Amino acid sequence: MALTAQAIRQMAEASLPEQDLFIVDVAVSDSPVRPKITVLADGEQGITIDQCATISRRINKRIEETYGEEVSYVLEVSSPGVDFPLVQPKQFQRNVGRSLKIKLQDGSEKTGKLEDVTETGLALMEEVKQKGKKATYVPVQIPFGEIVKANVVISFK
Repeated sequence: MALTAQAIRQMAEASLPEQDLFIVDVAVSDSPVRPKITVLADGEQGITIDQCATISRRINKRIEETYGEEVSYVLEVSSPGVDFPLVQPKQFQRNVGRSLKIKLQDGSEKTGKLEDVTETGLALMEEVKQKGKKATYVPVQIPFGEIVKANVVISFK
């Protein structure tokens, strides 16, 4: 029985110590010898190192119970870095008020301030730049289904 991302995701979701935490992503490397399992978790208020450690211990225990003690793997539980794309509505919710760069299905990109998150998508104040003029801001609605990738724009101003 192989360690699959789907099986690990179920274990990870059952291992969350607090209600406001959620699993962002689970990846299992293809290495047959000692696969690396990466679990990215986050919370509505962020996530602490202690919470990551608790999740890690709980997943280890579940893997042992399911696959036996002799299974060999490397497990890493962490929060998604600043450069990791936003995937879940809860992540967007936590970034309301920040600037996002969003790549859409049709290949276009939109940059602007995230104003609101609804059940179906995002409300963005899109920054429209025209040569030689000050940028203007236009409200746009972006359905989740059209988003290919969304990242927070880091500003060092």
